[in-house]
Amino acid sequence: MNKLLIAALLALPGTALAQTAPAPAPAPTAPAAAAKFTLDTPIQEIVADAQGKAAIDKNLPGLIGLPQYDMFKGLSLNQLKAYSDGKLTDEILAKTAADLAAIK
Repeated sequence: MNKLLIAALLALPGTALAQTAPAPAPAPTAPAAAAKFTLDTPIQEIVADAQGKAAIDKNLPGLIGLPQYDMFKGLSLNQLKAYSDGKLTDEILAKTAADLAAIK
């Protein structure tokens, strides 16, 4: 009689004896693609890229044509801000950052 009871319990759906596969783990989410360039990227790396150069020319016209360019091209725009006598404003840098972030 015990064999019949065990067989009946195993045949019933949803009993504690029934085994189910565990739910699959959620797929890991890919991290957001990092921006190719930021305000902390050296200027010379940005202008070496055609889209980066276009962003610099759009937001900071004439910057790469300055006679002092060779002296500051290794700096980032954030670093250059300290030497700009207020010409690199937060607004200009924000627009530049947005354009740089759009480059993939």
